[in-house]
Amino acid sequence: MKELLRHIKGDRTIWALVAVLAIFSFMPVYSASVNLVYVVGGSTLGYLLKHVVLLLMGFAIIYGVHKIPYRYFSGGSVLMLPVVLVLLIYTLAQGNTISGANASRWIRIPFVGIGFQTSTLAGLVLMVYVARYLAKNKNTQIRFKESLWQLWLPVGLILILILPANFSTTAIIFFMILVLSFVGGYPLKYIGYILGSGVLALTLFILVAKAFPEAMPNRVNTWEKRIESFWNPSEGTEAYQVEKAKIAIATGGPIGKGPGKSIQKNFLPQSSSDFIYAIIVEEFGLIGAVSIVLVYFLLLFRFFIVIKKSTTIFGTLLVIGVGLPIIFQAAINMAVATNLFPVTGQTLPLISSGGTSIWMTCFAIGMILSVSASKQETEETILDDNPLDILHETLE
Repeated sequence: MKELLRHIKGDRTIWALVAVLAIFSFMPVYSASVNLVYVVGGSTLGYLLKHVVLLLMGFAIIYGVHKIPYRYFSGGSVLMLPVVLVLLIYTLAQGNTISGANASRWIRIPFVGIGFQTSTLAGLVLMVYVARYLAKNKNTQIRFKESLWQLWLPVGLILILILPANFSTTAIIFFMILVLSFVGGYPLKYIGYILGSGVLALTLFILVAKAFPEAMPNRVNTWEKRIESFWNPSEGTEAYQVEKAKIAIATGGPIGKGPGKSIQKNFLPQSSSDFIYAIIVEEFGLIGAVSIVLVYFLLLFRFFIVIKKSTTIFGTLLVIGVGLPIIFQAAINMAVATNLFPVTGQTLPLISSGGTSIWMTCFAIGMILSVSASKQETEETILDDNPLDILHETLE
């Protein structure tokens, strides 16, 4: 054990909290997979083993990433931007549709057979890129026209490519970027301009998509149904999901029905991913529900400890940029399950089944641990980085 701990760097409380969430996820994923077995086939044990393998790969990602000096993430985000753009274009060009709506979110990884959601990677790269820009301009007067080209053009291009197939992810990334920009000292009036431009662009997209539905398959109708279902519950897939989730939560009681004894898992679609929190409440009751919230709260608290100890502006902004979205996504998932927010399709980080979400969350955790483990980085070494030098060092 001592030999293992010797190789683990960074905030060990974060390591422990991530491990607690991952280990706890085994039972609800195993239990909730009954619905997948009925709809898709396979076995609950098979889905559990797949989940365990994905988590083990995730921890390998955390270990590998946390060993990388975090200054490399700054220049690496610049190198990854064109890669992400190409991946998003390829993903969108697949033309996958569900009920006539664009559903091109995943690409298939060759030889592995696992789907990869490119928007999740794009969001992570964007947050690091924005943190880099804000850190490099922290002590200079930001000019709005220059920032349009250097900051908001890449952000806008990537969000435009994500939007047709995934509005909720686009909205979350955009909101998190605005929060990071505010914390990073980007002028408030300019943030207002960008927010207004974003709302205008979304309105224009909706109008064009509604005017030319055949030429531009989109999910606008899906967004409308989800919002209508939230405000005016009626028949429909979203209303059915929420209703079953509410029943699961209502019947959980103080201590729950017990591990594996959920009834609503047999009827609730996406019970092992989007609505897994409802199954947790049904099986583990109010105690389980509060415990999960507490673990995420403690994780957020440790992020702030890392922020406080960071010796560089980029390190501080990096932890905020990749850490807050994890907690924000968890809050949205739980809010959807408890009918406090419209259905979004966001998973519960480190607990829900799924590959890309687990891996990207682990990548973000690895970067945060890299910041917490570093005591030698200085602002000069980070701000003077050259992405081409990083590529050269990587190839060597």
